[in-house]
Amino acid sequence: MPGGIKLFSEFSLRSVTLKNRVVISPMGTYSAENGNLQPFHHTHYASFAMGGAGLVMIEQTSITRRGRVTNGDPGLWQDSHIAGMRQLVSHMKSYGAKAGIQLNHGGRKSSMQRAFRGNGPLTDADLASGEERWTPMAPSALSLGEGWLTPEAITLGELDGLRQAWASAARRAVLAGFDLIEIHMAHGYLLQNFLSPLANQREDDYGGSLENRMRFPLEVVRAVRAVVPQSMPLFARISATDWIEGGWTIEDSLVLARALSEAGIDLVDCSSGGNLRSGATNSSLGRGPGYQVPFAERIRAETGTPTAAVGMIRTPEFAERIVQDGRADLICLGRQALFDPFWAHHAAEALGVNDGFSEWTPQYGWWLNKWSRALAANGETPMGSEVFPEPAAVAAGRRSRSSRA
Repeated sequence: MPGGIKLFSEFSLRSVTLKNRVVISPMGTYSAENGNLQPFHHTHYASFAMGGAGLVMIEQTSITRRGRVTNGDPGLWQDSHIAGMRQLVSHMKSYGAKAGIQLNHGGRKSSMQRAFRGNGPLTDADLASGEERWTPMAPSALSLGEGWLTPEAITLGELDGLRQAWASAARRAVLAGFDLIEIHMAHGYLLQNFLSPLANQREDDYGGSLENRMRFPLEVVRAVRAVVPQSMPLFARISATDWIEGGWTIEDSLVLARALSEAGIDLVDCSSGGNLRSGATNSSLGRGPGYQVPFAERIRAETGTPTAAVGMIRTPEFAERIVQDGRADLICLGRQALFDPFWAHHAAEALGVNDGFSEWTPQYGWWLNKWSRALAANGETPMGSEVFPEPAAVAAGRRSRSSRA
């Protein structure tokens, strides 16, 4: 590999080996119908797989109908969802990507608008268009903010049902053929609601101290670990900090990361915020390149747990430097991948990891290999021109048009 490029080296956890370190983050598209995938999802996710990513993660997928964040969330709360997921997984794997899925419960953020329709509480206009509204559930009866629905506080009996729902959804993910599962503990959804004192004001064994607030998320991890093959990796996405005074901190995340590892988590996917409307992922927080990378770096260094870095990682050179320097094991792309689904292939070209487009699907690679040789003959490269020679015929035509004018 040219110059020991690490971004395009393999990475293994348990029995799963990724062909490179590029991961497509789970990003909500809010386009399912009653939890069922639609044709859009096949085009959307297959493009990332065709684009060269080592791992493509399916967006937050609801473990219960009530746990949907929006009416458009995919689901694995019933067996009828398996077939569509299995078809999508097969499609992605045909292009050489591993397939992961993020399992989630929306907690107090459940029953909200699809992001592209407002990303706030459901309105009368939304209901008139056919959207359904329901009462969220959360550790405490605390709303996300003014104008948002107040959730019902979860009872101890309901916790039993939720643990079982996570385990059942994980079993369905296995049946659908996913290579790994990520448990969503970030961005203001149910498991982060338990973790953060901003959302959890319980007075029983599931609230109060850090140990108590971690209790239910860790029970979920153990329930999932118990029903999936030992060969299957488990990820956890966390919000490493709430970015709000009195909330969850990076020091709390270090404690959590150690406990997650002991419970069976193989990698921590490090994001941040989202627990209140003023918190990070949906705030005006200034975000620069790699602004969340220090969280992945610190958790990796201080706990020994593998991590994934996410957040404004746009260029191949920056991504390569992060993994070369040991700041994270995987690089997660979100909106950059929406802008360029073929980012991984383009990054390989930019970093000199390209052998005649052999990693591209052959229907593309054959044409691109011929094209690149033609470009080289004119002093150009696929990533941009080094010189721009004007072919003689084009120049002659331009001069002819000029003289006629």
